[in-house]
Amino acid sequence: MDSKRTRIPFTKMHGCGNDYIYINVMQHAVADPAKASVLWSDRHKGIGSDGLVLIDRSPVPEADFSMRIFNADGSEAMMCGNASRCIGKYLYERGMTDKTEIRLLTLSGVKVLKLKVKGDTVESVTVDMGEPVLEDEKQFLPSRGLDCGVFVSMGNPHYVIFTDNVDQVGELGRKLEIHAAFPQRCNIEFASVQPQGSIRTRVWERGSGITQACGTGACATAVAAVVTGRAERTSQIVMDGGTLTIEWRETDNHVYMTGPATFVFDGEIEIGK
Repeated sequence: MDSKRTRIPFTKMHGCGNDYIYINVMQHAVADPAKASVLWSDRHKGIGSDGLVLIDRSPVPEADFSMRIFNADGSEAMMCGNASRCIGKYLYERGMTDKTEIRLLTLSGVKVLKLKVKGDTVESVTVDMGEPVLEDEKQFLPSRGLDCGVFVSMGNPHYVIFTDNVDQVGELGRKLEIHAAFPQRCNIEFASVQPQGSIRTRVWERGSGITQACGTGACATAVAAVVTGRAERTSQIVMDGGTLTIEWRETDNHVYMTGPATFVFDGEIEIGK
């Protein structure tokens, strides 16, 4: 093999279909993760994913590990709920920690992961996503007769629109992501409360487009449903790739997300000239 080329091990994982490429950078550095995310995320010419996640040691004592996440377009995201659950499973099942409560440093602060373990397997992960931030001034954006949306920050920005037609995500998500109301772009959720009480949600993720699921998007949707009187404090958010349970607790005002994490495969990718 050419000495200028190296192989980096990776793991493909998903949370409710929201799939990422995971690299343990404690063992293998990625020189240009933004560029790598664009190349590797390509579903025809690369590995195929919604982005790239780097798992590292924490540089601060308040956390056990850290994560960085890059969208499929190379932009860096603040946080990803689905990816954080997958990291919890990765760390525990690969023997990198024996803790069932892990503190994970993200660009939106330290998130606490609580692992539900059976034997050696992590069955589900509950993530304390922190307090939501509501901005009333963003509740104005009109769009072809859709009801006014609700802006919720879960460490990253979300705009939740309640509608009977969640399949508008493809047509309108692309346009709303880059709307002038969102100078840093925005994740867009189209949500519909179902007769049984669950909330059907489809997501346009900033930097990745339509994804099978979005953890922070599910949290934002649940919060928006509560503040608009559409749901109680615990919701089942049904996304394209699966269902997440979201609880917005009155006791501490934190949002808790519970859901699965799934290994897909391990592999190696060649980099360098």
